[in-house]
Amino acid sequence: MSNLPKVVYFGSDVICLPGLAYLHEQAHDLCELVAVVSQPDRRQGRGKKLQQNPVAAYATDHGIELLQPEKPDASLAEWMRRQSVALAYVMAYGHFLPKSVREAPAHGMLNFHGSILPAYRGASPVETAIALGEKETGVCLMQIDKEMDAGAVADCERICIGQADTSSMVRARIGEAVVSQLERTLVVSLEGCLNLEEQEASKATFCRKITKEDGALDFYQAASVINARLRAFTPWPGGYFEHGDTRIKVGNCSTSPVCDGSVAGSILSVGETLNVATSEGCFQIHELQRPGGRMIPVSEFVKGYPIKVGEVLPSVQSLPLLIS
Repeated sequence: MSNLPKVVYFGSDVICLPGLAYLHEQAHDLCELVAVVSQPDRRQGRGKKLQQNPVAAYATDHGIELLQPEKPDASLAEWMRRQSVALAYVMAYGHFLPKSVREAPAHGMLNFHGSILPAYRGASPVETAIALGEKETGVCLMQIDKEMDAGAVADCERICIGQADTSSMVRARIGEAVVSQLERTLVVSLEGCLNLEEQEASKATFCRKITKEDGALDFYQAASVINARLRAFTPWPGGYFEHGDTRIKVGNCSTSPVCDGSVAGSILSVGETLNVATSEGCFQIHELQRPGGRMIPVSEFVKGYPIKVGEVLPSVQSLPLLIS
């Protein structure tokens, strides 16, 4: 039986996998990963079959004990106390953790949050940072507190956001950055000696949960803003506009500062790209997708679905991503 400190990992999203793999595959001489706590299996896809999330699948494939409570409660806390868990890590788990669970590990629970705190606390830090044009973001290792993402911070790894980056690209880099943080902090965390610094609450900003409706394009925004939001919402919820009774999804896009002053949403030209007027600049769409179809180049799309120069596409007013 191992005498190493026991660790539990809470997570449900693919962003968790690099850190989880590090604990299981590389840090086994420093700690014992005794369990993974993840969301229950959900019905997904057209067949609505029960499927494991990426974290649960990793635990199953690697023979790690997997716990999937509908909600973490006192029974989970009691299990961790019986196991003499030293420390728990949390990332993209998807549930509020009650006090009994937070206090069950001997040295508490630490969370990896995908922003440079205190900026972008909340549900969509990566997407919001990209959509608002930030040039960098990061991941903070922080203490879990009752208030969302308000705990003291121990470590921050900064990550650049490129001009063409989508949320999936940035999230992948954040997941990898967690490994560097674990390499720096795991030993002292297991000893309960992690140096924590309180956040400046007065500088906190809060981002809301992204919804499917956020994919609707608002051509009354600047082309650069539309493009940033589309990158932020790739792969989900993506971007779309209504054309008559048809909802058309938007794929790869770019922008041009040149625009002839037409009404926002006006189709300026159709060729290799579908060029649409915005409040500032031209929004250039390279790919489109009809319901039930696949994403294809605009030049191919318009052969089977005509879109005419001079038509005005409807706009849906974009809701703020930050909560005031």
